[in-house]
Amino acid sequence: MFRTPENRKMYWKQFMLQCNDIGIGSLGIITIISVFIGAVSTLQTAYQLVSPIIPKTTIAQIVRDSVILEFAPTLSCIVLAGVVGSKIASELGNMRVSEQIDALEIMGINTKAYLILPKILAGLIMIPLLIIISMVLGIWGGRLAGNLSGIIDASIFDKGVLMDFLPYNVVFALTKSFVFAFLITAIPAFYGYYVKGGALEIGKASTRAVVVACVLLLLADYVLSFLML
Repeated sequence: MFRTPENRKMYWKQFMLQCNDIGIGSLGIITIISVFIGAVSTLQTAYQLVSPIIPKTTIAQIVRDSVILEFAPTLSCIVLAGVVGSKIASELGNMRVSEQIDALEIMGINTKAYLILPKILAGLIMIPLLIIISMVLGIWGGRLAGNLSGIIDASIFDKGVLMDFLPYNVVFALTKSFVFAFLITAIPAFYGYYVKGGALEIGKASTRAVVVACVLLLLADYVLSFLML
């Protein structure tokens, strides 16, 4: 897959198309999920912290760390595994079943590099960017929910977000996002590229790819947390 591209212009066009599909195509669902994750985190954290001894800035700190460390990278990538993964698996599976991949190989094109490499590279670039957006929107959603419900004032929330902030948490989240991005794109590409049969097998391959990707995402999440935290 990583061999020197035969036609760089052709590969660049495919790469940009995949960036648009993976990045721009997933922006809407990531925005909705992130805002509501942050909002629910604020409400549930405030529900747990009922003691008047605990300052309200603690709510913002818990929401911030929860969103950055776990909710934004993990939950967003599980959703992306379903959205992006099923699309990749079904697209490649349809090309395999309709013999388009065989036709490309007869023309002398390295199909693994032409069809799979742009998807993986686009995922490695766009998915971490989506996770960064998810972090920002998650914290903003928590701030908005706390302010609208009267649980915590916006100025107090802002103060809590800045208190005892560890930049390493962002590094850890981005490391997870790169690993997750590779799993989200590579696993469905494998199942779609090697599918055999007809339309029924394409559906089964897409489902299997999403399930395997989600399970490996959770396993990678545990391993990275054990190694890096």
